[in-house]
Amino acid sequence: MSNKEYWNGNAAAHRRIMYKGAGYSDDDIKNRLHIGVANTFSDASPATAHLRMLGEAVKQGIWSAGGVPFEFGVPGLCGNIAVGHDNCRYELAERDLVCGSIEVVSRINNFDGLVTLSSCDDILAGSLLGVGRVDIPAVMVTGGPMMPGCHNGKKVLAPDIEEAAFSGTESEDFAKLEDAACPGFGSCGVMGTANTMQILVEALGLALPGTTTIPAVMADKIRGAREAGRAAVRLAERGITSRRIITRQAILNAIVVYLGIGGSTNAILHLLALAREVGVGLEMDDFDRISRKVSCILAVRPNGPCNIVDLHGAGGVPAVQKELEPLLDLGVIGVSGFTLGEVLAPVKRVAGEVLATLEQPVSKSSGLAVLKGNLAPEGAIVRPSGVPEEMKSFSGPARVFDDEKDAISAMKSGAILPGDVIVLRYMGPKGAPGMMYAQASCQVLVGLGLHKSVGLVTDGRFSGFNHGPIVGHVCPEAFDGGPLALVCEGDTVSMDIDSRVLRVDLDDQTLAERRAEFRQPEHKVKTGWLGLYSATCCSASKGAAMQPW
Repeated sequence: MSNKEYWNGNAAAHRRIMYKGAGYSDDDIKNRLHIGVANTFSDASPATAHLRMLGEAVKQGIWSAGGVPFEFGVPGLCGNIAVGHDNCRYELAERDLVCGSIEVVSRINNFDGLVTLSSCDDILAGSLLGVGRVDIPAVMVTGGPMMPGCHNGKKVLAPDIEEAAFSGTESEDFAKLEDAACPGFGSCGVMGTANTMQILVEALGLALPGTTTIPAVMADKIRGAREAGRAAVRLAERGITSRRIITRQAILNAIVVYLGIGGSTNAILHLLALAREVGVGLEMDDFDRISRKVSCILAVRPNGPCNIVDLHGAGGVPAVQKELEPLLDLGVIGVSGFTLGEVLAPVKRVAGEVLATLEQPVSKSSGLAVLKGNLAPEGAIVRPSGVPEEMKSFSGPARVFDDEKDAISAMKSGAILPGDVIVLRYMGPKGAPGMMYAQASCQVLVGLGLHKSVGLVTDGRFSGFNHGPIVGHVCPEAFDGGPLALVCEGDTVSMDIDSRVLRVDLDDQTLAERRAEFRQPEHKVKTGWLGLYSATCCSASKGAAMQPW
């Protein structure tokens, strides 16, 4: 039903009185385009605490373009708060809650268009899935990066405090570092999941060019939010819906950008889930195929010394796309109304300390490799640009843990020795449930200096902050009887990035015998949102979303 039919006539009076009671006029209700404003504002995170202000700017833009804004709340959180605790299981599951919230409100109100405001990790990914699901004209506004802090005359970022927690820093200095690590609004300024996804939203064409890397505290952020409101009205007038923008070509472009920036491995889950949501074919093999052509060209931590604010100063996402231009489909359209080729035509190449070139990349290694073998028949992923050179091929005895806390205790007690391979399992989408971050164990690995001699393999996932010889997203997961569940203490586990291999040194007969003895454990959570998630989620190789269709 069109919006005109939905809101006009005597049969729609019961709807109109609700909006009139909220202060809207007959003209607003009957004659203007209705634009939903999905805001993940929350006081509980620096990445979302300023979104109320940006939401006001978005609404100003909608009004000025002749539309009518309807702001509504969407759950927002910072997953970093729950890292190291079982509560972290909720973060990936909340991606689907965010998506569903946007779907339900947009459908019931029959919006003509939509603007989303989000900043972090799975919340931003949930907004992206929601935009893809409702398939109405939509613009995404991101919260932008946090400015770096300053400690002892050096720039510091959020990961510095996390690694210092395990490195023996003196208590007085540690307290000062803690006060400096997150100095204000915005997402943590490294190439973590938040900034990776903010960049990819722009690379997909769903955010206005040049806006996603604007630091949260800059006035340009307000101006960009206001323009996003105007753009949403223009898209609604032209009938350009989200799925006309989220095409296979656009997603492949986003993968090229993702690999070029050396982004967080969580982006793979989100792009796979997005493709499934909009009915576009995408496999982990697509990532691997493209990864062989694209090297990391961005020197933002953990791939180099710079931060996301530095990237914005170097030209932001358009500057990255300009360096990657030969690998991109320039015919795709974005929310600006222009093709990518038209957006990039006036952009000048600015390669330097922050942004390198394909010819002389920051790392010849890609930002991603998909590994396969008898330990990961459906694939596993590693971030080569964050792996020490001496660990890009390693082999060692498995140290098997079914609980991350036990793995951390073993590292802290000295029970993990150079040459060992930590196997951390039952952390997948169903097994955890929620595909737990192995962030805490990775931070201990680096904080204790073990990342140059000890590998870690898991069916869980990593924070974008993490780096080292860490292999995640092993599929099938242990809960579903994947080979990871069959590994025993002392088995030899090997990884070779160049060969794209992850295997356990066991013959097929031994694996078959162990598989015959395997019994799937009961779901750890059977009720509530996590229970629903674990009962309906897909494999990580398909995006791990609640998409049982």
